[in-house]
Amino acid sequence: MSGGGDGTRSEAFKRATAGALRAIGGQKDVQVTFQSGPPQVADKRVRLPQPSRGLPDAEVTRLRGTADQAALRLKHHDAAIHAARTPEQRDAREVYDALEQARIEVVGAQHMSGVAANLRQRLEADCEQAGYSRMTKREQMPMAAALSLLVRERLDGVPAPDSAQAILGQWRSNLAEGAEDALRALEAARHDQAAYTRAARRLLAAYELAEMDADSEPEQEEEEQEDSPDSGEEQNEQEQPPSPQQEQGQGSAEQTLGSEQEQSGGGDADPDESEDDSGAADGEDRPGGPQQDRAPAQGEIGTAYRVFTTQFDEEIGAEELCDPDELSRLRDQLDQQLQNMQGVVSKLANRLQRKLMAQQTRAWEFDQEEGILDAGRLARVVVNPMLSLSYKHERDMDFRDTVVTLLLDNSGSMRGRPITVAAMCGDILARTLERCGVKVEVLGFTTRAWKGGQSRERWVAAGKPRDPGRLNDLRHIIYKAADMPWRRARRNLGLMLREGLLKENIDGEALNWAYRRLRGRPESRRILMVISDGAPVDDSTLSVNTGAYLERHLREVIAEIERGRAVELIAIGIGHDVTRYYRRAVTITDAEELGGTMLAKLSELFDENTGRGRGRSSARAA
Repeated sequence: MSGGGDGTRSEAFKRATAGALRAIGGQKDVQVTFQSGPPQVADKRVRLPQPSRGLPDAEVTRLRGTADQAALRLKHHDAAIHAARTPEQRDAREVYDALEQARIEVVGAQHMSGVAANLRQRLEADCEQAGYSRMTKREQMPMAAALSLLVRERLDGVPAPDSAQAILGQWRSNLAEGAEDALRALEAARHDQAAYTRAARRLLAAYELAEMDADSEPEQEEEEQEDSPDSGEEQNEQEQPPSPQQEQGQGSAEQTLGSEQEQSGGGDADPDESEDDSGAADGEDRPGGPQQDRAPAQGEIGTAYRVFTTQFDEEIGAEELCDPDELSRLRDQLDQQLQNMQGVVSKLANRLQRKLMAQQTRAWEFDQEEGILDAGRLARVVVNPMLSLSYKHERDMDFRDTVVTLLLDNSGSMRGRPITVAAMCGDILARTLERCGVKVEVLGFTTRAWKGGQSRERWVAAGKPRDPGRLNDLRHIIYKAADMPWRRARRNLGLMLREGLLKENIDGEALNWAYRRLRGRPESRRILMVISDGAPVDDSTLSVNTGAYLERHLREVIAEIERGRAVELIAIGIGHDVTRYYRRAVTITDAEELGGTMLAKLSELFDENTGRGRGRSSARAA
């Protein structure tokens, strides 16, 4: 098969996969992107692995299963309910998340045989890859995997894959005290996520991974199930067969390229989509507790936006986050990647440089006391020797009085090729504009920790007051300050390749931060270019506020910046429709397009600047 044929098949597969995912998930407006990095489901956004051009059968099977998992998570998972009882300890959280993933897949696939087959194939492949068949001791098998498989058996009655049976038998015959009761409770509550989370905490308590919630006691849980008049209706509703649209979406994918798709269990939890006034949800992350005064974001624009504490936020230079030796090693990695990118992007950069330098057509200021003698006014001196000689000097072009800030999304979803390309483009852009006398600042934004960090710990210690606002520790990184020469900042850009740097993204505050830095610059023209691959996502914040809390603040910040006109704002979305937020924006489908798009957009802006400059000159001459 030719390369063109492979590319066509891959694109057809992606279209069919995305269409079936939306149909099964029951959300037509969900954004599906294919990028490198782990699969992710968050805020009506799904990221799936990028298929190769050859698209071998094993890869097709795996991708179908990955997409199916994502679709079922969209339909059957409530992030707020799940987060309400999420344990703090990492080991406990892994088990807790794995139990929920088992519930989603079993409940979601019970009426769809194609989806069930895809998920089963994915599970078997995962067990083989994990090497469970070679394990001889119970301790060799991770607890999250073992308990997840045991729960799957209870929920759907299907034995675990053969490769895991031997080692799983040791877990099955040696259950912790209270585990059997917890497993039965999980089985009974599979159609009620809130009750399921309580049963999950009971299982964690049985294995001493976390304390049992006060409302997870068996007596109270049984009493709630008996007293709830809607429990039967809720279960019946969950067990309804799929709608014709779902069946149609499933069938279309199977007709085009076989059976359905799948998603790996990792990735961020999708935030709650509801926007009720109270923002309350049942669970331990939504208790009443004493209300605490919350600090507003520094220089915040969105008036309704709150921050629980800014004490642990960080604005830091890239060189302070990494020792010099590691920073040099990361820069070497970036240089190796740049060798492969020099072709097209370097040509575009040189083209932009030539365009800017060509704009230096001479513009003069006359009647000066010093400078170059103005020969055109010598006749006046000849006629009247009492007049002084007239001089002129060349005026700097307007584009030189410009500063450009590049604000890069440093979230976990950018991991892999996207962040590498962003670092390379930032490097090339800084070098190119510096040669033309244009100042460039390169900034990045992420959080210091996953799922809240010290801010969340402070909130828990304060009694978990309701509606705390932003609940994570910000990390705003200065890779290159506007007045720092590129040669001094070049090593810093390699930091973006550091493992573990990229976490969650709170875009509104980052945009406000970059905007405030630009407002303090002396240049008359200020340009802010934002590079992002998705909407704001921070699990800790979204689990205790309304689902669109961060996105709403981002819209407020953008609207205020665009209304003020002190800064020209432009955004580029990588597989993410940023035109929904920004007045001037463009969306690209592949990270490889980033360099060309950035340079093209800057070229357009400088062309506009030239037009304005000529208009002023003409007016002055008139």
